[in-house]
Amino acid sequence: MTADQKFRHWMRTLIVLFIVLFLYIIIADRHAPLTTEGRVQGYVVQVAPEVSGKVTSVSVVNNQSVNKGDVLFTIDERKYDIALEQAELSLQSAYEKEATLYSQREAAVANIARAQATYDNAHREYNRLLKLSRQKVISQSSVDNAFAQNQVAHATLKAEQQNLKVIEAQLGDKKGESTAVRIARNKLEKAQLDLTNTRVLAPSDGVVTNLQLEVGTMANTNMPLLTFVPTGSMWVAADFREKSVANLNESYHALVAFDANPGGVYEFDISSRDYGVAAAQQTPNGALTKVEVNNRWVRDAQRTRVNLTSQDNMPSSLFVGSRATIVVYPQDNMFWHLMAQVQIHIASWFHFIY
Repeated sequence: MTADQKFRHWMRTLIVLFIVLFLYIIIADRHAPLTTEGRVQGYVVQVAPEVSGKVTSVSVVNNQSVNKGDVLFTIDERKYDIALEQAELSLQSAYEKEATLYSQREAAVANIARAQATYDNAHREYNRLLKLSRQKVISQSSVDNAFAQNQVAHATLKAEQQNLKVIEAQLGDKKGESTAVRIARNKLEKAQLDLTNTRVLAPSDGVVTNLQLEVGTMANTNMPLLTFVPTGSMWVAADFREKSVANLNESYHALVAFDANPGGVYEFDISSRDYGVAAAQQTPNGALTKVEVNNRWVRDAQRTRVNLTSQDNMPSSLFVGSRATIVVYPQDNMFWHLMAQVQIHIASWFHFIY
């Protein structure tokens, strides 16, 4: 074979390989798409105190792993101790006031009985004198005086009855349920809660990161002071071209290679696919439509996010924001499963270089 024939042979071979590779890329992008646009995502909790005060101690260091309930930092509790003692005294005073109200109720009941007797007597006297007046036995002035005494006695009875209602309204349905006691008890519970909240605890198992908190910092209510990443909250978010995952369904599986772990390949389940992207989000603003202008012959493909989760723990070297390469494939197709394995392992080996 001459040199010219060898050259033609190699050129034909390269052209065939190029065509085969080109066709494979087109077909594989529909059945086993691969993307390098993947990141480890995780919930980030901004820990904020529920009370204000000066930070007196910080119990953790940067990037420390903690368990749920561990103390992260403490706020000066002296004023909350005083508030708690004041609330306890207020509750005691409320109980004493309630006891006084019970005594007043007994007195009010006795006053009603006395007023009722006085009214009954005045009413009978008025009726008796009224009969005598009709017989012209007594003067009209005597009847008028009796009528006035009857009205006064009736008004006194009504006043005593209303006084009893006022007292009973403050007492509530049973002992310990008076308005004053309930208000004082709520204040006591609030003071106890505030004192408890001077110790800020880890909301779950996780890692404290980007710690910039020092003793002496003035903490304000609901103002974040510490960043916390819960353990087990991380997942992988992969951005695919929209046409690549148009056929994505529950039969698909994912293989992931992390930049932080060259040579390693991990299996993931497809959790969900986002239903939109920020570029298409509309906010009512009273303005006209903004038309997107693109002067390129071939515009960039729109990407959509696919979220991946794993039943196994992720490598400890990963963090929120770690980069990843992902390939998805149908589990019920052995060919594409094999091709996905080949693609992801090649990508994983390349991570030794870049």
